[in-house]
Amino acid sequence: MFARSTTIHGKPENVDRLVDFVRDTVMPSLTETEGCLGISLMVDREQGHCIATSSWLDEQSLRASFASLGEVRDEAARILGGFAGVEEWEIAAMHREHFTHQGACARAVWLRTDHTEMDRGIGIYRDVLLPMLEALPGFCSASLMVDRETRRACATTAFESRDAMEASREESWAIRERGVREAGVDVLDAAEFELAIAHLRVPEVV
Repeated sequence: MFARSTTIHGKPENVDRLVDFVRDTVMPSLTETEGCLGISLMVDREQGHCIATSSWLDEQSLRASFASLGEVRDEAARILGGFAGVEEWEIAAMHREHFTHQGACARAVWLRTDHTEMDRGIGIYRDVLLPMLEALPGFCSASLMVDRETRRACATTAFESRDAMEASREESWAIRERGVREAGVDVLDAAEFELAIAHLRVPEVV
């Protein structure tokens, strides 16, 4: 399974317009695109930081869809008043306790690792960190996406509410630190978002 994330930093006052565009225009178009499984949209309304992620059945579908969705990415960037950056990922792990609903939030952590440590890091995430994340109050789902060429990874954990996400910060930090030590990865960035659209629809990958 594969994914493409489009990240836009734009004007906070335009976030609602972007949410409407993705829900009303992008989602219906994607559902008709061969190989597409779904889409999610994470937004930080204060910073104007938005990440739309589409999921794909295989790498062929992912690659084939890139050019045809170029106009959609450009329009999304225009609406938010920013520029779109695109990353493509292999979905290395996906576990869902239950589907998210309105009010759900997510924490994303971006990482970098050595080429030789990528598979080891994925194993540690699946076998050690994922059970710990699942035990957090308000846990909804967790995923790990990797780019083997750039050695980057993105781990995202979704919670049923902002209160649950905020309450998990200290314990989540401890879990992350354990993963950093055992997998030998570097933390590049971390951010928290409202999960405005949650229709990624990726099956379990564990």
